[in-house]
This record gives sequence, C-alpha cells and structure tokens, in this order.
Amino acid sequence: MARDPRYDILFEPVRIGPLTARNRFYQVPHCNGFGYRDPSALAMLRRIKAEGGWAVVSTEQVEIHHTSEITPFIELRLWEEKDIPMLAHIADAIHDGGGLAAIELCYNGMNGPNLMSRAVPMGPAHLPIATFYADPVQARRMDLADIADLRRWHRVAVERARRAGFDIIYVYAAHGFGCMHHFLSRRYNDRTDEYGGSLANRARLLREITEDTKEAAGPDAAVAVRLTLDELVGEPGFTIEEARDVIGLMAELPDLWDLALGSWEEDSKTSRFGPEGAQEPFLAGIKQITTKPVVGVGRFTTPDTMARLVRQGVLDFIGAARPSIADPFLPRKIEEGRLDDIRECIGCNICVSGDFTQSPIRCTQNPSMGEEWRKGWHPERHRPRQSAARILVVGAGPAGLECAQALGKRGYEVALAEARRDLGGRVMLEAKLPGLSAWARVRDWRLLQLEKLGNVEIYRESLLAADDVLGMGFQRAVLATGATWRRDGVARFHTRPIPVAKAVFTPDDLMASRLPDAAEVLLYDDDHYYMGGVLAELLVKAGRQVTLMTPAPEVSTWTRATMEQAAIQRRLLELGVTLRTAEALTAWDGAEAEVACAYTGRRSRRAAPALVLVTARLPNEALGLELAQRRAEWQDAGLASVTAIGDALAPGTIAMATYAGRRYSEELDLPPRPDDRPDFRREIAELLPFV
Repeated sequence: MARDPRYDILFEPVRIGPLTARNRFYQVPHCNGFGYRDPSALAMLRRIKAEGGWAVVSTEQVEIHHTSEITPFIELRLWEEKDIPMLAHIADAIHDGGGLAAIELCYNGMNGPNLMSRAVPMGPAHLPIATFYADPVQARRMDLADIADLRRWHRVAVERARRAGFDIIYVYAAHGFGCMHHFLSRRYNDRTDEYGGSLANRARLLREITEDTKEAAGPDAAVAVRLTLDELVGEPGFTIEEARDVIGLMAELPDLWDLALGSWEEDSKTSRFGPEGAQEPFLAGIKQITTKPVVGVGRFTTPDTMARLVRQGVLDFIGAARPSIADPFLPRKIEEGRLDDIRECIGCNICVSGDFTQSPIRCTQNPSMGEEWRKGWHPERHRPRQSAARILVVGAGPAGLECAQALGKRGYEVALAEARRDLGGRVMLEAKLPGLSAWARVRDWRLLQLEKLGNVEIYRESLLAADDVLGMGFQRAVLATGATWRRDGVARFHTRPIPVAKAVFTPDDLMASRLPDAAEVLLYDDDHYYMGGVLAELLVKAGRQVTLMTPAPEVSTWTRATMEQAAIQRRLLELGVTLRTAEALTAWDGAEAEVACAYTGRRSRRAAPALVLVTARLPNEALGLELAQRRAEWQDAGLASVTAIGDALAPGTIAMATYAGRRYSEELDLPPRPDDRPDFRREIAELLPFV
C-alpha cells in the first residue's frame, strides 16, 4: 500500500545542527528497566526502534558521575572510560537500524540518593533530596568549586559519549530529575549568588553547560536541551512563562529543544487521566521563540494529529516514548499506508512499572517488548510454522486473541472459540469502566489482525466442553478461558475465606451492570491495582455513596509503579468517596461489616448495607481439569497437548495475558530444553580480581 499524501509532511528530513534526521519521528529518552545490567537487551530494543522508522532513537538518562546515582533504579552509566564500550554497543545498534543515536546525559543532583556510592548528594540548596521513596537524606548546597566540578564532569561525559558514537548529546533539565532543573526552579533554588535569584541567574548553569557541551561535542554532533515547560505547582515552581523566557534567552544555542511537562508523572499520564495531545497548550507558540527544531510528546497515536501539529507549526518532531514501545514500527506503518496495523498505545503505563520494579520493560500491546534480545522475539516477524498441527484456542480474551493471531501469522491452522457473542474477554468489559476506554485497543488491534488471516476461524457463542475438544480433531488445545473474581474475601490480607453474606458483589457483577441497590456501598480493595478505584468511581457516578476500604496505607498502592496512585486518590476524594486505609474487612453479615486495624488487629463494626469485594481471582480451570482427567482419551482423539495460558493458568495483568499468548506461539514446536537453564538470554558481569 502507498502512503497517504496527508502524511507526507511527517517524512520530510529535518536538520538538527550538523545532522539530518530522515523523518520527523523522534523516540525521546525513556527508561526500560535494563540499563547497565542488561546492555545487549537494551541495545536490541533500541535497534528495533530504528529499524521501525524512528529517525532519532535516544537512550534513557545516563548518569555521568558516581556522586549522583539513582539506585535502586537501573539506568545507564557513563562514570568512567570502561563504560564506553557498553554505550557504544547501544549507539552501534541504533546506527545499524538506520537511526541517529541520542544520549541523555544526566547529573541527578537532588534526585540522586547515592545509595550505592554513598556520596553526599549536591544541589542548589540545603534540602531533602527529591526522590520517589522519600529517602532520609539531604543534599548539600553546591559552592562555586562544586559547580566548576559539575561543568568539568559533564564535559568529560560529552567527550566519552562522542567516542561511544552518539550523534546527539543531551543537556537534561526536565522532570525534576536533573541538577539543571533544580537550579531553574524556585522550589529548590534559594541562592543569592550569581546562580540564584533572577531567572537569568537560575538559568546560568543550564546555559554554561550547554555552551560547554557544544564545544566538547565538536562540529559533527548536535546538542539537545530537554527542558521542563511547567512544574504545575504555580508561582513557587518553574512556570510556563519562565520556560518561554529561558528558551528566549538561549533560543539559538542548542541545536534542538526537547520539551517536557512537569514531573515524570505529569509528563507520562495514564490514559485514564490524560488524553492524547494533552500537552499541546503548553507547546503552542514555542516555535515562535526559536528557529531550532522542537520536539514534544503527548502519547501521540493518531497520524492526523501528528501531521496537524507539524503543519500548524507546533512541533518539528513527533516525540514519543510509550507509543514507540507499543509499536516500534509505527513510522514505517504510516509510511507504508498500514494504519490498521499500528498497535496504538493504551496509556496503561505498565511499561513504566519496569523502571519502578527494576525489571525488564513490558508492554500490554506489544508482548515482544523487552524480549527482542532475551528471547529473539520481533514485533513484526514470526517464525514460520514447524508442523501441520491444527490448533484450537478456547477463549477470546487478551491471551486467546494474541495467541490466535500470532499462531495464524506463523501459518498454523487455528480455530478460536469464544463462549460469548462479543470477543475481548476482560478487555471488552474493563474498557467500559470510567477512564479505561483506550484499553479496548488491545482487543481491536488483534481483531483487525485476525480478519486478515485466512487460516484462523472464529466461532462465537461456542461454549465448549471436554467432549467438544476431544471430538474436533485438533492436535493442540490452548485454554485461554480467563478467571473469575472471588466472593470469599481471599486475597493478600486473608488467605482463607472470611464469613460474608451471599449477597456480596464482585467486579464481575459490576462489569455486567449488576450494581447494588443500596444507597451506601462498602468497597473492600485487597487487589491494590486499578480495579478498586475505578469501580468506586463507577458506583459514585451511578448515584451511590461509597466507602473504599483497604488494608494498605493508601488506595491502589501498586499504581505507584504506574505513576497514577496520587491521581487516583485525588479523584476519589474529589468524588466524595470516603477512604478508610489500613483497615481489613473480617466479616460481613449483609448489614454490618466487622473491620480490623491492619496494624493492631483492633476490631470494630460499622453499617454496610452493600459490599463489593475486589480481592483475588480464580482461574476458570474446569475445562482443563476435566481434560486432564481424560488424558487417556487424547491419543485416540489425535490430541497431543492441552495448555492453559494467561488468567486461566494464573490471573495477572492484561500485559501478562498478551505475553502468555505470544509465548505459546513462539514456543510451539520448539525442541525440548535439554536442561533447567532459563529460557531467556542474560549477561553476566565480568569478575575482577580482589586486588
């Protein structure tokens, strides 16, 4: 297919200082959970982005000096000469894919707790460090000698980055992470010397380091400044007016401006709290201040929006982190006119959780993300089939849909049977909840892929029993039958059932539009992810007065890993939901709830005319268990294997379900593993002598 002429503007080359980007697609710096621990996995991840058409592919933040490191987060490091080969490995991979390689150098300053190096953090003022974990550490005020050291360290890092082969060198002053940001912000900078007070003084360090970087990078490299547009805290912080003034002061100094909004949480809001392009009002007008190219983000997934932003002079480059994770081949698909094939980001931020859990990045839409080197998976290419096996997939939720389309692309003959009329399973239901409509993209993309495959048959309203599976002549059966929310209170706090009346409600009831009739509802959340908060919002909008109780010290506590916990708690409070934290439900008789303090165990009772339990789930394993009991019949039926995947094996996230579907397809017909080694590649650190 040919590219739609409406999008030609997105494929124009753009100059960045001495360099030329082949198009306007720019993968801005983003974390990945790999960092210095898994450089080959990281290099392959970036390479595939470049292969997919991103003209510029950036690293995550790269620590330039051991006196400012952000343990426990695992990012890249350029502390000394021996770090260069690791960084060169990544730059080479990006070049191999056809992209320009950008490196985001960072001195974290007050964002660096230095838990590994044990160095005393430094910043513009004597203040507690600004980290996600409220570490009990303070930064000391930098004197002029410290500032001179920082300038020297940054210059040395630039020289090392150039020797590693990077084309674009970043000066980082965004998200509250970089030391230059802290000097810019009145929240952190109370200095009275030449680096404090007026905006020109607070911007002095940024200007000096940018000038140093330009000089050290040489004539063949470009320099980018990444700047926060607004801290979104009002006058005490760095505001959009000040950001515009800083850009005006330094307008032509860098070769590119990369613009971010507020903190990382604000810059990467989940779709529940921020639509596509939410940052546009802050980006508007910046290009009238500078002639240098401007890149901005906004979880852009719509080509029409991208083209409009360029035509209207808002942006020169379409910046992306999460959309480039959901679909590394997004630019090529637009260029080739394959818009239906784009995996649109759903804005769930499961990718971000990898950084917070120090684990490899993952993606709900793109199960190959993070497995490019570790397992050899590719977002667009699938191994050809290795046998003539016909495969039955039972259940068309996220695991079943992914499994069926991946197997179909390998060339297998597949039948997909779903008990309901509508396909999508839990995704279909959850996408109807407040703020989660974008999650329907998980279903929609896979259905579009299946429609293009002539070797996959879909059977709706087909509730299969063991006799059906055994009588259909398939060689392999994949059970993706999902899971059911429990009604007995079992989850993390209680691992045994608690006494509750039969009239209890679960998420399954509410998603099926069966809501309590009572005006007052107690919602007990021992799941701790998004479901409790979303259902509380649903109930309020249905006219109920809601109390959300959780044994955790805050609501939806795991969503700290997706950077939305504060937004969830704020929304619930604004909706008038009563929050009772650190309290565990111990019994409910249909009218009153018995409650225990999660810390002391002290019991109390309160009125609760209706109860919704958001606790654990049970896999729908009845079909699998019956087939296992009838294993003696498999051979005569021609059935070689029965495999449960996704929630039907062990309930988890939607990302785990799509991963399970892809994994089954990838591993089908592989030879048995000869030993108990991991089923993925990993790198082992070099051992050095004791002395």
